[in-house]
Amino acid sequence: MVRENYLFTSESVAEGHPDKVCDRISDEIVDLFFREGAKAGIDPYQTRVACETLATTNRVVIAGEVRGAKIGLDAIEAAARGAIKNIGYEQEGFHWQHAKVEVLLHAQSADIAQGVDAAGNKDEGAGDQGIMFGYACRETPELMPAPLYYAHKILEDLAFARKKAADDAGKLGPDAKSQVTVKYVQGKPVGVTQIVLSTQHLDANLSSSDVRRIVEPYIRKTLPESWITPETVWHVNPTGKFVIGGPDGDTGLTGRKIIVDTYGGAAPHGGGAFSGKDPTKVDRSAAYAARYLAKNVVAAGLADRCTIQLAYAIGVAEPLSIYVDTHGTGNVPEAKLEETLFEAMRLSPRGIREHLKLNHPIYARTSAYGHFGRAPDKEGGFSWEKTDLAEKLKAHLT
Repeated sequence: MVRENYLFTSESVAEGHPDKVCDRISDEIVDLFFREGAKAGIDPYQTRVACETLATTNRVVIAGEVRGAKIGLDAIEAAARGAIKNIGYEQEGFHWQHAKVEVLLHAQSADIAQGVDAAGNKDEGAGDQGIMFGYACRETPELMPAPLYYAHKILEDLAFARKKAADDAGKLGPDAKSQVTVKYVQGKPVGVTQIVLSTQHLDANLSSSDVRRIVEPYIRKTLPESWITPETVWHVNPTGKFVIGGPDGDTGLTGRKIIVDTYGGAAPHGGGAFSGKDPTKVDRSAAYAARYLAKNVVAAGLADRCTIQLAYAIGVAEPLSIYVDTHGTGNVPEAKLEETLFEAMRLSPRGIREHLKLNHPIYARTSAYGHFGRAPDKEGGFSWEKTDLAEKLKAHLT
């Protein structure tokens, strides 16, 4: 029996968190290859990027495998510096101008390429083996789990205020983490019992209570009305001073915040990270497709919760399996949903790229505040958040 009354917690990290700095740089490189490839007339289906970034005190190392546009080291370095500047790092220990940037990108392995590339009657194959999950639920209008959605929103709103230097928010630094514990009654989120926020501050004289005074109005505005009560427990900068932050305080790596990137622990996650990968890597593209299908199932009213798993083998175009779980909330047999979803969207890497229009420089914007639950934009970003399949599914299955 599914529990109805419980507490559930999810965390988020800001764009200035060391790992998120690395995710942003890696995704900027993906965008750079798509952007420059388009200028050079290169077929976007031939673009390959697998980019990892490490960042520490005034040092950034970019490594990985690429194919496509001929891009000089200066342009790659400039993309990294631009990302760091946009995030807001102009500190002694990590500065967009002064950090040393080392680029160690090399050509994609020919052994991997022969399995992935289309040739003759062979369709483009998956860039790796693995399992990917998508999830949707009715807890927010964006069909996301409430704890993660609001943990993201708190940090996103604070970052916006920090960059505008609104009120005292300009005293905050780029590095921050949040955590929200949501109370569920009869399976529905009704309030917050614990709020955790650790945020870097540029004024060393600020105390934890000073920081709470700055951030509390933004948090109260972000969360639904009545969710914060006198019983809600606040933990704002619980360790005290937080001046040294970002990669100067803690080394960052691409791909270390995969639960933050997806569903905050409310749903399963496959084995791979997203950032720094072109869409032949099904770790990314198939996870987007699974979210798209799950969201459309819920948007169509076919279930209140939906988890979808896809599985792939390297070099093989079609998924090995599709699994649907509506957690007892569905009004259509799950086996029938599996059959219908498989027919509704071609789930090969090429099919996903075509359906969701992934061959574009749309990835840097995904690197912070979650890859899901975001509004589709006019440039094609977050296309996997559209619900344009819902009516078709509803008409076919009801």
